[in-house]
Amino acid sequence: MSGDAPALQAAAAPAAPQAQGFVVRVVGAAALAHLLNDMIQAVLPAVYPMLKAQFSLNFTQVGWISLVYQLTASLLQPWIGLYTDKRPLPYLLPLGMSVTLCGVALLALAPSYPVLLAAAALIGVGSSTFHPEASRVARMASGGRFGTAQSTFQVGGNTGSAIGPLVAAAIVLPYGQGAIGWLMLAALAAIAVLWKITGWTLKHAPARLAATARHAAPALPRRALVRALVVIAVLLFAKFVYIATFTNYFTFYLMQRFGMSVQQSQLYLFLFLAAVAAGTFAGGPVGDRIGRKAVIWVSFLGVAPFALALPHADAFWTAALAIAIGLVMSSAFAALVVYAQEAVPGRVGMVSGVMFGLMFGIGGIAAASLGHLADSYGIVRVYQWCAWLPLLGLATALLPGTRGLDR
Repeated sequence: MSGDAPALQAAAAPAAPQAQGFVVRVVGAAALAHLLNDMIQAVLPAVYPMLKAQFSLNFTQVGWISLVYQLTASLLQPWIGLYTDKRPLPYLLPLGMSVTLCGVALLALAPSYPVLLAAAALIGVGSSTFHPEASRVARMASGGRFGTAQSTFQVGGNTGSAIGPLVAAAIVLPYGQGAIGWLMLAALAAIAVLWKITGWTLKHAPARLAATARHAAPALPRRALVRALVVIAVLLFAKFVYIATFTNYFTFYLMQRFGMSVQQSQLYLFLFLAAVAAGTFAGGPVGDRIGRKAVIWVSFLGVAPFALALPHADAFWTAALAIAIGLVMSSAFAALVVYAQEAVPGRVGMVSGVMFGLMFGIGGIAAASLGHLADSYGIVRVYQWCAWLPLLGLATALLPGTRGLDR
């Protein structure tokens, strides 16, 4: 046995750096799959004006489409993450994207409002399997640079969200509902990428999980953990209710306030979503250096003046303020996800599922509620009210530190 030790050490030596380093191709592949997944999702709200006219919907019914999608995308995620923390299911990633593929096909062919809701539900189920598992893969491939990996993964999704309205304006809106079927090509490409990621996970997961565990912060005491989770919920509420005013109703706001066409309003939405992608990319690496709480502070309180000014701006300054809001506010999500993962070590899938689930759930409830408010009081008034939400970022003062950088 002792004679075998040098051979075992020699075999382990080259594996150690591989198990610990930042694997760019894997994190990049996860980000690419996130881009394709979220591009498909972003086309759904981008075609709301077309669907509203074609099916004679009101704002409340439009909000219900978002609610159905977002609830199916949110309710399953924590349970999938919790289950796969104990029993990994690597092939769940391509299988989940196959469900999204079916949802896109149904959306392209839907003859009625109930079928639209069913298509939105299928796309949501596909999303619920994607986010916790892909986020886990990004963390495994991070080599300890958790914020950088999470922000890279997230910027893929935000880039897809930014591209979605352009795809809708260039392909779907000019040619009608049936053109949504072209998005099936994006779903097929995502399935191919996720199949490759699954192969890497099967080969490297044990060594990667062991290396990641060595970077884990100590768990928070129960009382501090409860406080942290409550504060995170408040921050997510403020962030994603406000973001929902843009992703679901910014085009309607611009069309009503400034008389823009659907295509013009989609370009403004693209500017906002592109800024969100850029801000997300910066938030993770900065959080690795200066701490998650500092990024969260800047993200919420830094955006408050821009949010309060936006409902009173002209068309040019609306675009400028929307870009500023997207850049600043988007930096918080990667920091919040990594903060939560550090607060509950060993439960990456569950925490990621809860975080993404809350994102979709809050966004869906907000979409339906904001649609009802817009029907009752007008979309401009909704923007005036929601401008105060970033001030809830003051709750960041109550977040306990998870490690030295987060004091």
